[in-house]
Amino acid sequence: MKIDRLLFSSLLIISLSLGACSPQESAKPAAAAKREVSLAIVSAQAKGFAVGSLMSANTVYVFFDSQCPHCGHLWQASEALHGKVKFVWIPVGMINATSAAQGAALLTATDPGALMAEHEASLLAGRGGISASSSVAAEVEQAIKNNTQMLNSFGAEAVPFVVAKNLKTGQTVSRDGALSTAALAEFLGLDPS
Repeated sequence: MKIDRLLFSSLLIISLSLGACSPQESAKPAAAAKREVSLAIVSAQAKGFAVGSLMSANTVYVFFDSQCPHCGHLWQASEALHGKVKFVWIPVGMINATSAAQGAALLTATDPGALMAEHEASLLAGRGGISASSSVAAEVEQAIKNNTQMLNSFGAEAVPFVVAKNLKTGQTVSRDGALSTAALAEFLGLDPS
């Protein structure tokens, strides 16, 4: 019994340390040709909402599922960097039907940043996030499907998935999983000040 608890605790710690949500095996799309992660493609084709330093020359794109707690942790970690860069949060529908409905509510909100903060606080408190109508306008539903297809085309298997230009190297960088504020700043090539 003691060994079972130890094994369970170890597995739980390992799974939490990965810091990303992925669809259940049966819900994963069939393998398709993977294309290179491109800031130009994301910028031109993804539909999301912007928060942070809206006039910043550096934009960080975050593909997220509204039902993913790791996405909520990344949202919280990113808030300290809102004065330095612009974040564009791109909703996808991977985890369940609620994902698309909540993503649609965030995309169409008058103040998506405030609604996202409310949503993530609720989600991380175990209350499931904001309530959202299951009736979604066709064009918004299609935008979320397109976002999900784009994410899948990059070969990403989990959210959050971050795409940006590292300010120090000038290289396009991408990764999945939540990060602390310090790790996110380092990943983006931001000065720690």
